[in-house]
Amino acid sequence: MVLSPADKGNVKAAWDKVGGHAADYGAEALERMFLSFPTTKTYFPHFDLSHGSAQVKGHGKKVGDALSNAVAHMDDLPGALSALSDLHAYKLRVDPVNFKLLSHCLLVTLASHHAADFTPAVHASLDKFLASVSTVLTSKYR
Repeated sequence: MVLSPADKGNVKAAWDKVGGHAADYGAEALERMFLSFPTTKTYFPHFDLSHGSAQVKGHGKKVGDALSNAVAHMDDLPGALSALSDLHAYKLRVDPVNFKLLSHCLLVTLASHHAADFTPAVHASLDKFLASVSTVLTSKYR
């Protein structure tokens, strides 16, 4: 999916507002995903999945950092996310649908924290961006 200049601007502006909360929002989105889509827990059998666990927070930081990297490299998502794509496809073997589920939970999390800024245009741009990230992360599955 091609992001227009307006989409890129919306994503950068929205992510600037995330600021230092990327790790917290990543963890919150993971918690939402585990509660809303319990089958996603199967990839984390060794994690304490309770609210506020250090393991979920740690993985939330990884999610937040990866998204911050993706925002910084929107013009080269395949290059920026190549190692992460390899990890999820070849080592972890995560079902590709889970990236879409996490993307949805990230949108809900961002909307809940930044309701006033979450306009339809920003929503659409973030959705396109997260779909692009998901596409890159699942590209090695083929």
